[in-house]
Order: sequence, then structure tokens, then C-alpha cells
Amino acid sequence: MAESARTFWKGHLRLALVSIPVRLVAAEKAESDIRFHQLDRASKQRIRYLKVAPGKGEVKKEDIVLGYEVEPGNYLFMEDEELDALKLSSRHTVELTQFVDADEIEPLYFSRPYYVLPDGEVAEEGYRVLRDALWAKHKVGVGQLTLRGREHLVALFPTGDGQGLALDTLRYASELKDASDIFSGIGREKPRADMVQMAEDLIDRRSEPFDAGRFRNHYAEALRDLVKAKLGRGETVPVEEQVEPGAKVLDFMEALKRSVAASESPPEPPKKGPARKTAKAAGPKGPKTAKAPARRRA
Repeated sequence: MAESARTFWKGHLRLALVSIPVRLVAAEKAESDIRFHQLDRASKQRIRYLKVAPGKGEVKKEDIVLGYEVEPGNYLFMEDEELDALKLSSRHTVELTQFVDADEIEPLYFSRPYYVLPDGEVAEEGYRVLRDALWAKHKVGVGQLTLRGREHLVALFPTGDGQGLALDTLRYASELKDASDIFSGIGREKPRADMVQMAEDLIDRRSEPFDAGRFRNHYAEALRDLVKAKLGRGETVPVEEQVEPGAKVLDFMEALKRSVAASESPPEPPKKGPARKTAKAAGPKGPKTAKAPARRRA
């Protein structure tokens, strides 16, 4: 399984003079969410979004520039070359610069998880040594990693069962709002001691080891069941995925009729009398008919 997992990044974990070749694989499941597209009920086509400017209409891609609003109505143009010059050169090393207690990093900082695997048999021994040392000390390694030209703060820690290592990108302190400002309106007077004691007793009675497997995403399950039910009833609808610029949008039934007409063999011309012109079926230059996409499994 580990060998077939798609590699997101390859490089080294570096601790002082020790360097361990590793690779990252995504910890999140890509298929965990059911994604929707917006469709036009009448024409059975995908809805596309155009980039437009008031009074001008659609703007060509080459005419679009990024802008930073310095004050209402005033912007600084940011050219692609200027932004590319800021990108950091690719570094394939995670330098572990400090270690902190496992519970010292607030959950607010954690952003996106990855699994860390040793890259090759030679790397496995050093990998296991670092994993077991972090596990024994209940520590998390903190460092920085460059991905796509940007530098990310990361935390390295053993997985819950101690079998492997995981890496989570962290938010920088500047990316989080000041909690003291957010909660400044909450009173500071102490609640009644007996009420706090009751809450503590309730927490104690319901305290147990965390098991994520006990919790289900009921909405996602119901959504998948709905998709399966609609597939079982044959409710799939052919949708035109691409429309050539300037092409006439056909009514769905009209498109089907033209498709059937084009597939029928033309009648034999009469043997006697003057030749009569017959209407040609829509050919390669005519409007394209809607093609049904392959049925997707839920």
C-alpha cells in the first residue's frame, strides 16, 4: 500500500548532521467529498463563469493582472514576473530547528496533514530511530518546508499508534486573528464553584480515548445514498461539456432528433425523372449533438 500511495513531495528530514530521505503522501482522501457542478436545466449544459469588467464585457486572459488594494479604489498592479521573483528556490529539505511538547501547539495552527514515509530501504532505519525518539519523548519537531515557491511552517510527529510519522503544515502566527480581541467582550467574573464542579464531573464521566472511527458523517452518507438511488432510477442526464464559440444552443429533444436522423441511411434516389435535392443531415460542419458522459459511480 505504501509503495502505491502517490508521492506529493520528495526530500530529506534533517536533524543536525543526520539526513533521512523521505516522501510525503496526502493524508486526506480526495474522494471524501461529493462535488457538484451547476447546470442549466433548460439547455442541459454546464454553467461557465466568465471574467468580465463593467462596461467592457469579457476580459481576455492576457489582459488580466493581479492587484493589491492599498485603500478603497486605489490598487497596485502586481506583474507575474515580480511575483515569480519573490518565490523561493526549491529546497528539498525539512530542517527540524526545534522540538516542543506534543500538546504545546494549539489546534488552531494545524492546517493540512501528510503522511511521511522513508524513501528507500536505506532510509528506513534512520526513520524508525527518529519516530521512536519522538514517541518516547512526546515531542513534535518543528521546521520549515518550501512548496511551490512558498515557505511553510510544519510540525513532524508520530502517528497515534506510533507506527509512522506525519507532517502537518502550520499557520503562521500572523495568519490568525488575535484571540484577545475576539473574546474581549466576554465577562471575566468567575462562575459559581458548584456549577463548575458539576461540569467537571460530567467531563470526567464522559472522558475516554479518542476514536474517530466512532463518528460518522451522516450528511455525506445520505448524499451518497441519494446519488445511488438516482442512478438506480436511471435519472442521468446527458450534458454538453463544451460548446464552440458562436455555436447555436439546441433544444435537447431537437438535438436527439438530429442525431437519430444523421445515423439513418439516406434513401435511394429515384430511378426515373429529374433528380431531386434532398435535405442533408447535419454533418461535421453542422451543430454538434449532446453526448452522454460515462456514468459515474457514487
